[in-house]
Amino acid sequence: MRIAVTGSRGQVATSLRERAGPEVEIVTLSRPDFALEDRDGVLAGIAAARPDVVINAAAYTAVDKAESEEAVATRANADGAGHVAEAAARAGAPLLHLSTDYVFDGALDRPYREDDPTGPTGAYGRSKLAGERLVSERWANSAVLRTAWVYSPFGGNFVRTMLRLNETRDEVGVVADQRGNPTSALDIADALIAIARRLRDDATPALRGVFHMTGGGEATWADLAEAVFAEAHARGRRLTRVRRISTSDYPTPARRPANSRLDNAKLARVYGLALPPWRESVAACCARLLT
Repeated sequence: MRIAVTGSRGQVATSLRERAGPEVEIVTLSRPDFALEDRDGVLAGIAAARPDVVINAAAYTAVDKAESEEAVATRANADGAGHVAEAAARAGAPLLHLSTDYVFDGALDRPYREDDPTGPTGAYGRSKLAGERLVSERWANSAVLRTAWVYSPFGGNFVRTMLRLNETRDEVGVVADQRGNPTSALDIADALIAIARRLRDDATPALRGVFHMTGGGEATWADLAEAVFAEAHARGRRLTRVRRISTSDYPTPARRPANSRLDNAKLARVYGLALPPWRESVAACCARLLT
């Protein structure tokens, strides 16, 4: 199976390259030759890749910066997603499109299901929601997969930042009133490859549409930080304390959802897939980074 993946330097694309077995060929497409905003370039790049499946893992992800650059975010996350969907349709290849918990306002008192009303509160979320809609409009043979709180041994992410702070800080203030699902990019990659195989071989309509795909269990950012510090301490490192703070103590240009939890029951029901519990995956990530 040949999979064309947009965004070669991102956590998910890097994880896909690592997780792909001998029967899966990953062809990555990225700048400077491939830019989501460039419709002609996207059409040409995906056509040249001759994919069996396309995964759109590229995005403008600067959540705070998007508040002052909404047009830039929209060109990548909305228009760009539409270009990828058009290219996948021309290639006759199923499309897996990654989206985000930020399409919701975070006010619900339970995990969000796929059919709950969306209502992004910031520019990043609005651009990603517009991208979801364009993907669905332009290519029916697609699955939109919303995930959240992504970390991995690669690139910049919360887990790696906490491990770095643990080397020098006695105490770190971490937000404790935002709740979500920490999700390993390596676990995402495993699930994407399994979903890609099903979409390639099975035309069942139920396999298409919107799905939630996050790590098992839930946490606050403070919970996640404490878990990371505990893993470091168990491997002979110092132990940084977590000072639990509120969102109001750590203001950011973009408002973060208080509730980022996503309900993964549909993914389990339709695909038989469930990502591992987040604590297990965080432990594996820390063990790898601290070896």
